[in-house]
Amino acid sequence: MKAGARIEAAIALLDALAQHGHGPGASARRAAPADAVANRFFRTRRYIGAKDRATVAGLVYGVLRHRAQLDWWLARAGALASEGAPPSARERILAALALIESRSEAAIGQAFDGSKFCPTALKPVEQRLVRALAGHTLSHPDQPPAVRHNVPAWLWPALAERFGTEIERELAALAELAPLDLRANALKTDQRAAQKALTQAGIPAAPCRFAPFGLRARGRPNLSVLDLFQDGRIEVQDEGSQLAAALVGAKPGMRVCDFCAGAGGKSLAIAAAMANKGVVIACDTSERRLAGATRRLRRAGVHNVERRRLASERDPWVKRHAGGFDRVLVDTPCSGTGTWRRNPDARWTLDPNDVAELTALQARLLDSAARLVKPGGRLVYVTCSLLPDENERQAEAFATRSPAFRTLPIADVWAETVGGRAPAEGPYLKLAPGRHGTDGFFVAVFERVAEAQVDTAAGATAKDDARATATDDEASSPGAAETC
Repeated sequence: MKAGARIEAAIALLDALAQHGHGPGASARRAAPADAVANRFFRTRRYIGAKDRATVAGLVYGVLRHRAQLDWWLARAGALASEGAPPSARERILAALALIESRSEAAIGQAFDGSKFCPTALKPVEQRLVRALAGHTLSHPDQPPAVRHNVPAWLWPALAERFGTEIERELAALAELAPLDLRANALKTDQRAAQKALTQAGIPAAPCRFAPFGLRARGRPNLSVLDLFQDGRIEVQDEGSQLAAALVGAKPGMRVCDFCAGAGGKSLAIAAAMANKGVVIACDTSERRLAGATRRLRRAGVHNVERRRLASERDPWVKRHAGGFDRVLVDTPCSGTGTWRRNPDARWTLDPNDVAELTALQARLLDSAARLVKPGGRLVYVTCSLLPDENERQAEAFATRSPAFRTLPIADVWAETVGGRAPAEGPYLKLAPGRHGTDGFFVAVFERVAEAQVDTAAGATAKDDARATATDDEASSPGAAETC
């Protein structure tokens, strides 16, 4: 493809993203993932070859990663289509060509020549825009901190609370491309054997820093064609996600519930830790997600995972299985702020209303899932969020209203499950890309104390169960909202 044709495809892909919930007024809970939109876009344009797809996607993701800075420059240049309106896909691509790719005014003008498959010729206002941006870089001393780090301004206080003096380093790390982490499937191999097989396939990989079965591969290889991926010896899973699954502490013979299993990544890791002995119930409100988990389970050789679709977090199934599990993992829906390296578009589809809805949902999920935990069992709360409202404050609120549970120090849980010294202090595990090299994750582990120790809380617990029972029938109705 000509350079202009690749640019025109990038403009079209940005427009497609806007149409799928990535435009003004978008919501993180309703926007289609950018990678899914991009995959559909390229499937309908088979004439775009692999190298051209990479170039087009690279330009678009560059815009997503640096959108705040690009928009700042567009506003500064005073060349927007209309005052107060957000920049168009074409304007953002023009800014990216000048500021990210450092293309000259002449080179940009040549690409926008109006020929077949290429963008139409630059209008006078666009020519002035390109001229104003020529010779500049993305950063400028006048940019506010949130702009400089490409985060929504309304999130800056929460991120500053989370990171304190490390905020510059952590937000810089969030802007980088995430590494490719793999998990060696303990049912079929081990870390060293998987590393050797990858090396033989021409893919250099090194052991992860913390995860005992983790490998970090170099580059972006096509894993789907490899025998060791097809036969389930390795799975793609961020090191932080692997550690969250390990901290569940699942052992052979246990009964474990993955309450919001999604596509089953953590269920796979838990089943491997259990050596296929015992039972894992993978719950979710989406049959589609559970179907995806089934394919992965089969490939990995997992036989002890049962799928269970729930109508909501208050599905009657929860009441029927109260007190029946040694471990319950609640990997809740969250803002996903810890995954911005992989999903740079997510930062622009999130708004304060989404966070308010998510924190309310997380509390409901914790309260309902807690009923499943047997005395002496554990409830493990996980998010891939960096926001205190979804993490520490959510865990502290649960501990306050749930006297039947006590918070376990993460150092003790880590020593028992992962081994060695935990890379965190305090009651929780808080992972971050700058300090730990993983996605942002939060893990809190609660233990249900023996029944004899919670006599004073019996009245409160009974009231909670009564309220849960009163809503069970309503939650199981066909119109119940999906939550997990």
